[in-house]
Amino acid sequence: MSAIQELLAILDLERLEHNLFRGRSPKLDWQRVFGGQTIAQALVAAQRTVDPDRHVHSLHGYFMRPGDTTLPIIYEVDRIRDGGSFTTRRVVAVQHGHAIFSLEASFQLDEPGLEHQVPMPPDVPSPDTLLDQRQLLAEFGERVPQGVRRYWERDRPLEVKPIMLQHYTSREKLAPHQNIWIRTTGPVPADRAMQAAVLAYLSDLTLLDTSTFAHGRAVFDPDVQAASLDHAMWFHRAHPLDGWLLYTQDSPTTQGGRGLSRGAIYGQDGTLIASVAQEGLIRVKR
Repeated sequence: MSAIQELLAILDLERLEHNLFRGRSPKLDWQRVFGGQTIAQALVAAQRTVDPDRHVHSLHGYFMRPGDTTLPIIYEVDRIRDGGSFTTRRVVAVQHGHAIFSLEASFQLDEPGLEHQVPMPPDVPSPDTLLDQRQLLAEFGERVPQGVRRYWERDRPLEVKPIMLQHYTSREKLAPHQNIWIRTTGPVPADRAMQAAVLAYLSDLTLLDTSTFAHGRAVFDPDVQAASLDHAMWFHRAHPLDGWLLYTQDSPTTQGGRGLSRGAIYGQDGTLIASVAQEGLIRVKR
Protein backbone atom coordinates (compact mmCIF):
# COMPACT_ATOMS: atom_id res chain seq x y z
CA MET A 1 0.00 0.00 0.00
CA SER A 2 1.39 3.41 -0.99
CA ALA A 3 1.67 6.22 1.55
CA ILE A 4 -1.28 8.14 0.08
CA GLN A 5 -3.41 4.98 0.07
CA GLU A 6 -2.49 4.43 3.71
CA LEU A 7 -3.49 8.01 4.53
CA LEU A 8 -6.89 7.58 2.88
CA ALA A 9 -7.30 4.28 4.76
CA ILE A 10 -6.59 5.79 8.19
CA LEU A 11 -9.07 8.61 7.41
CA ASP A 12 -11.80 6.00 6.81
CA LEU A 13 -12.78 5.73 10.47
CA GLU A 14 -14.57 2.73 11.95
CA ARG A 15 -18.02 3.53 13.36
CA LEU A 16 -18.46 1.96 16.79
CA GLU A 17 -21.74 3.59 17.79
CA HIS A 18 -24.05 6.43 16.81
CA ASN A 19 -21.56 9.15 17.82
CA LEU A 20 -18.44 7.04 18.43
CA PHE A 21 -15.64 6.32 15.96
CA ARG A 22 -12.25 4.61 16.05
CA GLY A 23 -9.14 5.61 14.12
CA ARG A 24 -5.65 4.19 13.87
CA SER A 25 -2.19 5.49 13.04
CA PRO A 26 0.16 4.28 10.30
CA LYS A 27 2.73 1.71 11.41
CA LEU A 28 5.72 4.04 11.45
CA ASP A 29 8.51 4.78 13.93
CA TRP A 30 7.02 8.14 14.93
CA GLN A 31 7.32 9.04 18.60
CA ARG A 32 3.83 10.57 18.64
CA VAL A 33 0.82 10.92 16.38
CA PHE A 34 1.25 13.63 13.73
CA GLY A 35 -1.03 16.52 14.67
CA GLY A 36 -2.44 16.80 11.15
CA GLN A 37 -3.63 13.20 11.41
CA THR A 38 -5.56 13.90 14.62
CA ILE A 39 -7.13 17.05 13.14
CA ALA A 40 -8.14 15.22 9.96
CA GLN A 41 -9.56 12.17 11.76
CA ALA A 42 -11.55 14.34 14.17
CA LEU A 43 -12.95 16.25 11.19
CA VAL A 44 -13.94 12.97 9.51
CA ALA A 45 -15.72 11.87 12.70
CA ALA A 46 -17.69 15.13 12.71
CA GLN A 47 -18.46 14.83 8.99
CA ARG A 48 -19.93 11.35 9.53
CA THR A 49 -22.67 12.92 11.68
CA VAL A 50 -23.54 15.82 9.32
CA ASP A 51 -25.82 15.87 6.27
CA PRO A 52 -23.64 15.45 3.16
CA ASP A 53 -24.94 18.68 1.61
CA ARG A 54 -23.32 20.67 4.45
CA HIS A 55 -19.60 21.27 4.14
CA VAL A 56 -17.04 22.32 6.72
CA HIS A 57 -16.17 26.01 6.63
CA SER A 58 -14.16 26.28 9.85
CA LEU A 59 -12.58 24.21 12.60
CA HIS A 60 -10.81 25.02 15.85
CA GLY A 61 -8.85 22.42 17.78
CA TYR A 62 -6.73 22.12 20.93
CA PHE A 63 -3.94 19.60 21.53
CA MET A 64 -3.76 18.41 25.15
CA ARG A 65 -1.58 15.29 25.15
CA PRO A 66 0.71 13.60 22.62
CA GLY A 67 -1.01 10.76 20.78
CA ASP A 68 0.25 7.17 21.09
CA THR A 69 0.90 5.71 17.63
CA THR A 70 0.60 2.12 18.91
CA LEU A 71 -3.02 2.42 20.07
CA PRO A 72 -6.32 3.28 18.37
CA ILE A 73 -7.83 6.73 18.95
CA ILE A 74 -11.49 6.97 19.98
CA TYR A 75 -13.41 9.98 18.64
CA GLU A 76 -16.57 11.01 20.52
CA VAL A 77 -18.88 13.40 18.64
CA ASP A 78 -21.25 15.81 20.37
CA ARG A 79 -24.02 16.94 17.99
CA ILE A 80 -24.25 20.47 19.37
CA ARG A 81 -26.65 22.04 16.87
CA ASP A 82 -28.39 21.44 13.54
CA GLY A 83 -29.65 24.82 12.34
CA GLY A 84 -31.35 26.02 9.20
CA SER A 85 -28.06 26.82 7.44
CA PHE A 86 -25.28 25.82 9.85
CA THR A 87 -24.39 22.66 11.76
CA THR A 88 -22.01 22.59 14.74
CA ARG A 89 -20.13 19.59 16.10
CA ARG A 90 -17.68 19.03 18.95
CA VAL A 91 -15.27 16.07 18.85
CA VAL A 92 -13.03 14.74 21.63
CA ALA A 93 -10.19 12.32 20.79
CA VAL A 94 -9.43 9.87 23.62
CA GLN A 95 -6.53 7.52 24.41
CA HIS A 96 -5.63 5.80 27.70
CA GLY A 97 -8.89 7.17 29.14
CA HIS A 98 -7.82 10.80 28.63
CA ALA A 99 -8.62 13.47 26.07
CA ILE A 100 -5.65 14.12 23.77
CA PHE A 101 -7.38 16.57 21.38
CA SER A 102 -10.66 18.44 21.05
CA LEU A 103 -12.20 19.97 17.96
CA GLU A 104 -15.17 22.18 17.15
CA ALA A 105 -16.25 22.40 13.53
CA SER A 106 -18.97 24.31 11.73
CA PHE A 107 -20.66 23.18 8.52
CA GLN A 108 -22.77 25.21 6.09
CA LEU A 109 -25.03 24.73 3.10
CA ASP A 110 -23.50 26.24 -0.05
CA GLU A 111 -24.95 29.64 -0.81
CA PRO A 112 -24.08 32.59 -3.10
CA GLY A 113 -22.72 35.86 -1.70
CA LEU A 114 -20.14 38.62 -1.96
CA GLU A 115 -16.74 37.32 -2.99
CA HIS A 116 -13.14 38.50 -3.05
CA GLN A 117 -9.75 37.03 -2.18
CA VAL A 118 -6.20 38.19 -1.56
CA PRO A 119 -4.12 37.22 -4.61
CA MET A 120 -1.42 34.55 -4.47
CA PRO A 121 2.05 36.03 -3.81
CA PRO A 122 3.68 37.14 -7.07
CA ASP A 123 6.98 35.89 -8.46
CA VAL A 124 6.87 32.55 -6.62
CA PRO A 125 9.10 30.01 -8.43
CA SER A 126 7.22 27.23 -10.21
CA PRO A 127 7.39 23.86 -8.43
CA ASP A 128 8.82 22.37 -11.63
CA THR A 129 11.99 24.42 -11.08
CA LEU A 130 12.53 23.28 -7.48
CA LEU A 131 14.09 20.21 -5.85
CA ASP A 132 12.00 17.82 -3.80
CA GLN A 133 13.16 16.75 -0.35
CA ARG A 134 15.00 13.61 -1.45
CA GLN A 135 16.81 15.62 -4.14
CA LEU A 136 17.69 18.22 -1.50
CA LEU A 137 19.24 15.48 0.64
CA ALA A 138 21.38 14.38 -2.29
CA GLU A 139 22.35 17.99 -3.03
CA PHE A 140 23.13 19.22 0.48
CA GLY A 141 23.89 15.99 2.36
CA GLU A 142 25.45 16.64 5.76
CA ARG A 143 24.54 20.34 5.68
CA VAL A 144 20.97 19.31 6.53
CA PRO A 145 20.49 18.62 10.29
CA GLN A 146 20.03 14.99 11.28
CA GLY A 147 16.45 15.47 12.49
CA VAL A 148 15.47 17.06 9.18
CA ARG A 149 17.26 14.32 7.22
CA ARG A 150 15.33 11.58 9.04
CA TYR A 151 12.06 13.41 8.40
CA TRP A 152 12.77 13.94 4.70
CA GLU A 153 13.83 10.31 4.18
CA ARG A 154 10.46 8.93 5.27
CA ASP A 155 7.94 7.69 2.75
CA ARG A 156 5.06 10.17 3.15
CA PRO A 157 1.73 10.81 1.39
CA LEU A 158 2.83 14.36 0.54
CA GLU A 159 5.57 15.69 -1.70
CA VAL A 160 7.03 18.97 -0.44
CA LYS A 161 9.21 21.49 -2.26
CA PRO A 162 10.42 24.35 -0.05
CA ILE A 163 11.31 27.56 -1.86
CA MET A 164 13.63 29.02 0.78
CA LEU A 165 16.42 26.59 1.81
CA GLN A 166 18.58 28.62 4.22
CA HIS A 167 16.51 27.47 7.19
CA TYR A 168 17.50 23.87 6.52
CA THR A 169 21.17 24.40 5.67
CA SER A 170 22.21 27.11 8.16
CA ARG A 171 21.32 28.68 11.47
CA GLU A 172 20.94 32.21 10.16
CA LYS A 173 18.27 34.41 11.71
CA LEU A 174 15.74 34.79 8.89
CA ALA A 175 12.57 36.72 8.20
CA PRO A 176 9.71 34.65 9.72
CA HIS A 177 7.92 33.68 6.53
CA GLN A 178 8.17 30.97 3.89
CA ASN A 179 6.44 29.57 0.82
CA ILE A 180 6.33 25.85 0.13
CA TRP A 181 4.72 23.78 -2.61
CA ILE A 182 2.82 20.65 -1.52
CA ARG A 183 0.98 17.94 -3.43
CA THR A 184 -0.30 14.48 -2.62
CA THR A 185 1.73 11.58 -3.98
CA GLY A 186 -1.37 9.97 -5.47
CA PRO A 187 -4.99 10.71 -6.35
CA VAL A 188 -7.50 11.88 -3.74
CA PRO A 189 -11.18 10.99 -4.36
CA ALA A 190 -13.30 13.78 -5.85
CA ASP A 191 -15.29 14.00 -2.62
CA ARG A 192 -15.43 17.34 -0.79
CA ALA A 193 -15.49 15.78 2.66
CA MET A 194 -12.39 13.68 2.01
CA GLN A 195 -10.59 16.54 0.28
CA ALA A 196 -11.28 18.79 3.27
CA ALA A 197 -9.84 16.11 5.58
CA VAL A 198 -6.68 15.80 3.46
CA LEU A 199 -6.32 19.61 3.47
CA ALA A 200 -6.64 19.56 7.27
CA TYR A 201 -3.93 16.86 7.39
CA LEU A 202 -1.42 18.81 5.31
CA SER A 203 -2.22 22.15 6.99
CA ASP A 204 -0.15 21.11 10.04
CA LEU A 205 2.95 20.58 7.91
CA THR A 206 5.91 22.98 8.54
CA LEU A 207 3.60 25.64 10.03
CA LEU A 208 4.99 25.62 13.58
CA ASP A 209 8.56 25.67 12.30
CA THR A 210 8.00 29.09 10.71
CA SER A 211 7.96 30.69 14.16
CA THR A 212 11.58 29.57 14.73
CA PHE A 213 13.04 31.31 11.65
CA ALA A 214 13.65 34.67 13.35
CA HIS A 215 15.74 32.95 16.04
CA GLY A 216 18.00 30.76 13.87
CA ARG A 217 16.30 27.71 15.33
CA ALA A 218 14.27 24.74 14.08
CA VAL A 219 11.72 22.46 15.71
CA PHE A 220 14.14 19.54 15.16
CA ASP A 221 16.90 21.16 17.25
CA PRO A 222 17.74 18.96 20.26
CA ASP A 223 17.48 21.92 22.67
CA VAL A 224 14.04 23.01 21.40
CA GLN A 225 10.83 21.58 22.80
CA ALA A 226 8.13 22.11 20.18
CA ALA A 227 4.50 20.98 20.04
CA SER A 228 1.27 22.28 18.54
CA LEU A 229 -1.08 23.81 21.13
CA ASP A 230 -4.03 24.77 18.96
CA HIS A 231 -5.03 24.83 15.30
CA ALA A 232 -7.66 26.82 13.42
CA MET A 233 -8.64 26.49 9.78
CA TRP A 234 -11.13 28.16 7.47
CA PHE A 235 -12.20 26.46 4.23
CA HIS A 236 -13.02 29.08 1.61
CA ARG A 237 -13.48 27.29 -1.72
CA ALA A 238 -13.74 23.73 -2.94
CA HIS A 239 -10.76 22.86 -5.14
CA PRO A 240 -9.47 19.56 -6.54
CA LEU A 241 -6.31 18.18 -4.95
CA ASP A 242 -4.91 16.98 -8.26
CA GLY A 243 -1.86 19.25 -8.45
CA TRP A 244 0.49 21.49 -6.52
CA LEU A 245 -0.71 23.72 -3.67
CA LEU A 246 1.19 26.80 -2.50
CA TYR A 247 1.29 27.09 1.30
CA THR A 248 2.32 30.62 2.31
CA GLN A 249 3.28 30.97 5.97
CA ASP A 250 4.38 33.71 8.35
CA SER A 251 4.88 34.15 12.07
CA PRO A 252 3.98 37.56 13.53
CA THR A 253 5.24 36.81 17.06
CA THR A 254 6.94 34.46 19.49
CA GLN A 255 6.79 35.08 23.25
CA GLY A 256 6.21 33.27 26.53
CA GLY A 257 7.52 29.98 25.15
CA ARG A 258 4.89 30.09 22.38
CA GLY A 259 4.99 30.93 18.69
CA LEU A 260 2.10 32.01 16.45
CA SER A 261 2.06 31.07 12.76
CA ARG A 262 -0.43 31.85 10.00
CA GLY A 263 -0.89 30.27 6.60
CA ALA A 264 -2.82 30.47 3.36
CA ILE A 265 -3.27 27.58 0.93
CA TYR A 266 -3.60 28.41 -2.78
CA GLY A 267 -4.22 26.25 -5.82
CA GLN A 268 -1.61 26.56 -8.54
CA ASP A 269 -4.22 28.55 -10.50
CA GLY A 270 -4.21 31.22 -7.77
CA THR A 271 -7.44 30.18 -6.01
CA LEU A 272 -7.35 30.85 -2.25
CA ILE A 273 -8.58 27.53 -0.84
CA ALA A 274 -8.07 27.82 2.91
CA SER A 275 -6.54 29.91 5.70
CA VAL A 276 -4.81 28.54 8.80
CA ALA A 277 -3.56 29.78 12.18
CA GLN A 278 -1.67 27.86 14.83
CA GLU A 279 0.00 28.57 18.16
CA GLY A 280 2.62 26.16 19.36
CA LEU A 281 5.02 25.55 22.21
CA ILE A 282 8.50 26.83 21.30
CA ARG A 283 10.52 26.30 24.45
CA VAL A 284 14.31 26.42 24.60
CA LYS A 285 15.52 23.80 27.08
CA ARG A 286 17.93 25.01 29.73
